[in-house]
Amino acid sequence: MNHVRSAPKQATSSSSRFLDACRKASAGEIGEEELIRRTVSLGFNNVIDAFHVVNRAEIPVRFFRDERGGGKNGIQLTDELFRLREQIQFGNLPHEVEARWRLVETAWELNLPRGLVIGIDDSGEILTTGGPGRRLAVTKSRNALNGYQKGKCFYCFSDISVEPEATNLADVDHFFPRVLLQLGVTLPMDGIWNLVLSCRDCNRGIEGKSSLLPQKRFLTRLHTRNEFLIGSHHPLRETLIAQTADSTEERINFMNSVYDAAWERLIHTWEPNFENESAF
Repeated sequence: MNHVRSAPKQATSSSSRFLDACRKASAGEIGEEELIRRTVSLGFNNVIDAFHVVNRAEIPVRFFRDERGGGKNGIQLTDELFRLREQIQFGNLPHEVEARWRLVETAWELNLPRGLVIGIDDSGEILTTGGPGRRLAVTKSRNALNGYQKGKCFYCFSDISVEPEATNLADVDHFFPRVLLQLGVTLPMDGIWNLVLSCRDCNRGIEGKSSLLPQKRFLTRLHTRNEFLIGSHHPLRETLIAQTADSTEERINFMNSVYDAAWERLIHTWEPNFENESAF
């Protein structure tokens, strides 16, 4: 309901009986009981069938079994769904889902392509263009990026969180430090392509990265992360392509050329003192 109130356009289709019901409830034209009834009747059309489909193929893990029909008239939750609650990253999931949906619905609301992101502001908020000369804050970049790092620090793989009050709240780090802008490297350093999530120790601890250049082996990790986002048709896909290059080979060349230019200016490289074995 909150999304319908803030952004009435919630789909590419011009008509949806379920969304019409949500809008009527938001406007006070129907009550809560009627909205629940219509949600049960209309709200899950296509969703249940498509839930386990990724890249046009079903995933091996099932979070529920569809038992509609045959007199059962419902779905059966599996143990896999309940196991999610036991994982340390469970608390991050609502923040990630909210962030990704805000990117999509903002594009619909402004009648823009989904590749609408232009960078981040000083607080880590993702920005888009809302018209000539106008910038619009959309959502926190850490929330949108966390899923493709599996809740791990980009550098040392320690657990990080995107929950605002968490003691291990992730930092948004510029892989190529912004100081390069002062040294003649004219690139969109605040672009999504150059942003990773880091633990505080790696980003700004006593022996942290700060404004140093990570060792080159991390460049492959950054490229892999970006390719995950592009290949999954994440809402940031078109932005990443626009900020780097059209093809995988061109993106590799782009990243290597930026690294070479950065190394010429910064000379020294950095790596964490400790790195866990698990990778994302």
